[in-house]
Amino acid sequence: MTTTFSDETRARAREIIARYPADRSRSALLPLLHLVQSEEGYVSPAGVEFCAEVLGLNKAQVGAVATFYTMYKRRPTGDFLVSVCTNTMCNVLGGQEVYDTLAEHLGVGHDETTADGKITLEHAECLAACDYGPVMTVNYDFFDNVDPQSALGVVEELRAGGRPMPTRGARLCTLKEMAVQLAGFADEREGAVADGGPGEPTLRGLRLAEQHGISVPGFDPNTPIRSKAEADKVAAEAKAKAEAAKPAPTAAPTTAPTGSAVPSGTPGSAGVGEPAPAERATGSTAPDVKAPDAKSPEIRAAETRQPDAQTAVADAPGTKMPVDGTAPAARDAQKAEAAGTAANAPAGDGKPAGDEAGAQERNLKEAEAGAGTNGAGSAVASETGVQK
Repeated sequence: MTTTFSDETRARAREIIARYPADRSRSALLPLLHLVQSEEGYVSPAGVEFCAEVLGLNKAQVGAVATFYTMYKRRPTGDFLVSVCTNTMCNVLGGQEVYDTLAEHLGVGHDETTADGKITLEHAECLAACDYGPVMTVNYDFFDNVDPQSALGVVEELRAGGRPMPTRGARLCTLKEMAVQLAGFADEREGAVADGGPGEPTLRGLRLAEQHGISVPGFDPNTPIRSKAEADKVAAEAKAKAEAAKPAPTAAPTTAPTGSAVPSGTPGSAGVGEPAPAERATGSTAPDVKAPDAKSPEIRAAETRQPDAQTAVADAPGTKMPVDGTAPAARDAQKAEAAGTAANAPAGDGKPAGDEAGAQERNLKEAEAGAGTNGAGSAVASETGVQK
């Protein structure tokens, strides 16, 4: 069955999209998903199609987001979503016992709804209220320090049509009403937001801040949020002012020695016996180059991996590259190995390095004999090695 969304929902969708810059309308997807959930009680295939239509996306892109976040329900949900924290802190304090008691009493398991459509039960990994544990939420409003009996009292009052008062936060509402608020629209119930009181651990932090004079410097809650165009304009003006405030670069005066025919300020204007500017700066006649650190990390990494003739190297004038020398003779290698073995005697009964000295001796003799003979002798020595 295809769902036709109401005119009010479509008008609210346009209002949500208008909150974002024209080229950033895709950012409206999260509140739009809450909006369609406020009408159907869950994000249906029709809701996914609606979001894709108004944002110019395909359904796969919308579905990927809707299935990622647990607050978007993919099947019909009750009027009241009861979430019990069973993570480490609340579990140690009795959270699992609270969940098990509710599941047995309601006759439902995780993410299941009672037959009367009133309550959907779920266990939550964390509700971010460890200092109030065990905690339970109803449509994301907190009930703190619950135990099995107090949790049963809450759900029974809900099933009877009542609205128990949360420990903290505003007056309780249905899941559809909460979805409207999550979409970015104010709670229109008279005095609903002012009903709930703050928690004692939260107040404790506020009192400590007041006691020690801690506050946010220059905080103005009424600061307007600029649009992207306004922010870009302010940034461009600030950049222009910074550029204008920079002092103009001045060229260092250069003078030729007395009697010199070379005009000042031209190439080769250094006097006789006076080092050129590059030589004065680096001790080398090579031109100065910028240090690699002045480049972006991407360019620096690319040049490190694949340098070419144009790659600037700051210390190039004095760099010495190692060259291959004469390979050590076979006897020298044997002496070095023997010295290493003597200096690192094995602990316990392990075999020392370079065991089977007889075989090594034979191989060295064959190598020396092959080096002093012609190609035929080398072939014989190679054949002997293969046989061994």
